[in-house]
Amino acid sequence: MLRAFGYWITLYRRNWRGSIVISVLNPMLFLIGIGAGLGTLVDANAPAQTAGVSYAAFFAPGMLAAAAMQSAFLEGSAGVARAAGYGAYRGATPTPLEPEQLAGGHLLFIAFRVLIASGAFIAVMAAFGLVGGWWALGALLGATLTGVAFAAPAAAWAVGVHKLRHIDTMFRFVIMPLYMFSGTFFAVSQLPEWIQPVSYLLPLWHGVELCRTLSLGTATITGSAVHIAYLLALAIGGFLVARITYRRRLHP
Repeated sequence: MLRAFGYWITLYRRNWRGSIVISVLNPMLFLIGIGAGLGTLVDANAPAQTAGVSYAAFFAPGMLAAAAMQSAFLEGSAGVARAAGYGAYRGATPTPLEPEQLAGGHLLFIAFRVLIASGAFIAVMAAFGLVGGWWALGALLGATLTGVAFAAPAAAWAVGVHKLRHIDTMFRFVIMPLYMFSGTFFAVSQLPEWIQPVSYLLPLWHGVELCRTLSLGTATITGSAVHIAYLLALAIGGFLVARITYRRRLHP
């Protein structure tokens, strides 16, 4: 597994500069455009809708979790599908590496990428005074766990995908709607009552709540434990399924 991880790290060393720039610029633009720009209107007209904090402080950790979800899903789906179809997986198949080791190594790399990108996001949040101290470390770990919770099931599914348009469809109709129904931009309590129970079952909602409560310093042991257990179960379950699907695709 570590050998497979080492391959992706070696590949990453060649193009890390571009990804770091994107990781810093994207959160900065989001926080300035939505958190600070739109946030002034929310703070002036509906301050009660953001749990007693500024909209920027409310929005930033939600966007942190959503960004972790998006980057992890794309790498865990499109990245895995390309590696399985005509990339690294095919080259590694004749070697002693087992399919589950390839899956584990790639997921470790995705976790590393999410950790780095989330760290850059939190650094921007800290520059805006939206997080600080040990809470920043908690939010960083929460965002990384959120990413892995999406990457593992995505990899288990995508290793068997032969046409990338299926991934585009999944992203458009499953991943993107999660932004709107998981409390990223506004509290779930603002949604119609009939859909709120559904939102509480969504994995991104657990990631958003975990990152937000840690960022705001309002986390409780019970609440955080529930969110962590949910996301861990999704990550572990995804990896267990990936062990089967990887073997079916790579060792038919």
